[in-house]
Amino acid sequence: MHSLSIKHQGIEVPAIGFGTFEVAPQDTVNAVTQALRIGYRHIDTAQIYGNEAEVGTAIQGSKINRNEIFLTTKIWIDYYQHNALIVSAKDSLRKLKTDYVDLLLLHWPNPNVPLEETIAALNEIHTLGLARHIGISNFNVSLMKQAVELSKAPIFMNQVEYHPYLNQGAVLAAAKENNILITAYSPLARGKIISDPVIAEIAAKHGKKPAQITLRWLFQQGVVAIPKTLNEERAKDNLNIFDFSLSAEEMARIHKLAHPQGRTIDPKGLAPIWD
Repeated sequence: MHSLSIKHQGIEVPAIGFGTFEVAPQDTVNAVTQALRIGYRHIDTAQIYGNEAEVGTAIQGSKINRNEIFLTTKIWIDYYQHNALIVSAKDSLRKLKTDYVDLLLLHWPNPNVPLEETIAALNEIHTLGLARHIGISNFNVSLMKQAVELSKAPIFMNQVEYHPYLNQGAVLAAAKENNILITAYSPLARGKIISDPVIAEIAAKHGKKPAQITLRWLFQQGVVAIPKTLNEERAKDNLNIFDFSLSAEEMARIHKLAHPQGRTIDPKGLAPIWD
């Protein structure tokens, strides 16, 4: 089965993508090949993951039509100056063995380069047709608004950490206001949700697994998720969330799990001041 889509800015984005963060290059070809075989059509990578070339090899080897795959990569903060960004984006395309990505994101904010300069370079990549859509990752509300104001092309997405233990209400509201899609990375809180009693109880009621409940909770909020697993059964389970719904009460119970220490990824020197 293929992942159902979330429609945004006229584009169908597969609601469940396959994340490749911390997937070693030598495991990436197999992992992405397997993901594509079982129905994933949204693949997420980044320059800093060091596995773009392997993602490209897997996509090429899959024989799936390139236009059926929604491919995202992210520019690392070292390349945010205008010319450096253009060169590094082209370098990513070469590694990915494709002439465009569906989505090109700025991986983290970088206060050392004017956002205006970086967004202008991102727009140039968009105008050249090298990225169908452009966006940001790990941007807080004020940076999201700045990016929207500075960009000629629509800011398509903000990719952020989001799962039941992290309240992202402010970011979600600002995204909606600015017509930005949210993608959740670490949607399963790096596996913590597996042993959560509240999620386990809801899962038992639906005959589903905790990961499926959590991904469904995100989907019902109009949020794309990019879980990562090298296990084929779990990868299949993560796609299998479209045959049931959570009630408003179940959604609310999961929302109540958020707490101030919920964030799992907060790198010093990279992270902005979170909302």
